[in-house]
Amino acid sequence: AEQRGFLQLLDEELPHAREAHTQASTLAAKILNDVRAGQRLSVEDVRNAVVPVVKSVLRNADAYFWVTSLRKRDAYEYSHAIHCSLLAAAFGRHMGFTEDVLVNLATGGLLMDVGKTEIDETLLAKPEALTEAETGQVRKHVENSLRIIEEAGIHHADVREMVLTHHERHDGSGYPDRLMRNQIPLFGRMAGLIDSYDAMTSTRVFRKAASAHHALQQLYRHGDQLFQREVVEQLMQCLSVYPTGSLVELNSGEVAIVMAQNHARRLRPRVMLLMTADKVLRENFIECDLMSQGEDQGEPREVVATLEPGAYGLDPTELYLG
Repeated sequence: AEQRGFLQLLDEELPHAREAHTQASTLAAKILNDVRAGQRLSVEDVRNAVVPVVKSVLRNADAYFWVTSLRKRDAYEYSHAIHCSLLAAAFGRHMGFTEDVLVNLATGGLLMDVGKTEIDETLLAKPEALTEAETGQVRKHVENSLRIIEEAGIHHADVREMVLTHHERHDGSGYPDRLMRNQIPLFGRMAGLIDSYDAMTSTRVFRKAASAHHALQQLYRHGDQLFQREVVEQLMQCLSVYPTGSLVELNSGEVAIVMAQNHARRLRPRVMLLMTADKVLRENFIECDLMSQGEDQGEPREVVATLEPGAYGLDPTELYLG
């Protein structure tokens, strides 16, 4: 009964999540384009972008993650801003912060790279290693971002911390101030992790996107080197073993996409079956809750492997799943 109630809440939230995501996407593009054109950042636009996201995440984070996974990604900078805003809100919710704090976290996530609008785009997309001078130019986006938000009248300490310290690293190898361990404020540590996770799971000019599962494993391997291990563990708990939107292979040979988490049993998410055991695209996609499978259905399905984005030619954004 509890599981049925959870799935009902998920379904009820989906239209709200779609609306919030569409609004956030439109406003994120407007915000970045305005700043690039030399206009002042609009605090009202920022608030209108992040507040509906936070409210949706508070009601049902799975619904928002599901909607996001089915939308085609825009240019990296727009998508990155939107996804970091969502991840910050969801991560903050997992950590138990109040709604006001989640709005600050989502704001910081949205704006922490806003200063890149003042950097040559060819430099940001350069596939080869940057020279020392070019690296210095790219790193200036931190001070650019800080100046842009201050000129707009955004002075909240939570947002400032995220913008200023999201490239600091646990072992002191980050920038701009080479802070270490607890010298980096908690929201800066969270922001650095979110920033790296979204970058790893995004397709870039110079490399393909990693699966969410693989990205989390990589971040965990760098625990207590680049990132504080406890914070990495919290992000892993927040996103779960098989994050929503992940492609997975089942013991039946079928291929599915993760729709929602079963927080009591993290290895048994709710999935949508996309391919048969012969790896043929199904005519009708079927939802399957790996938590509540009947005895009469033969051997229970379970996840045996995570798949890289695009495996078997699958692109969830083209399948009209949601």
